Amino acid sequence: MYMISSDEVPRTRYRIDRLPNGAYQWRLTAQNGRVVAVSATSFAEFDACRDAFAGTRAEAEHLTVAVLHSTVRGGGWVWGARGSQGQLRAVSSRAYERHSTCRAAFERFQVLLSEFDPDSIV
Repeated sequence: MYMISSDEVPRTRYRIDRLPNGAYQWRLTAQNGRVVAVSATSFAEFDACRDAFAGTRAEAEHLTVAVLHSTVRGGGWVWGARGSQGQLRAVSSRAYERHSTCRAAFERFQVLLSEFDPDSIV
């Protein structure tokens, strides 16, 4: 497990997890401990996952969002964030009951990501 937090955004953390299949996935956790977003894909190498988070963070202000209604696990609204080259970079960690709440969650993710200091290691 690899975690870092930001002094500018108290207790905001990102973490890299190893999945049961051996791949790696990052997640961003807000101050309240709730996972805000996860990487849209998993990565075979730890360094590739870390670099993907850094790339997502670098594009924070330029990410575009798609909010979709999902029928998976009871349904709800989910968001996906695309980078400047159209690649899916991050997705919501859960479904939301309302479209507006889902959209607000993406906007919060963008703020947390843009204010995040990757040099602050826990």
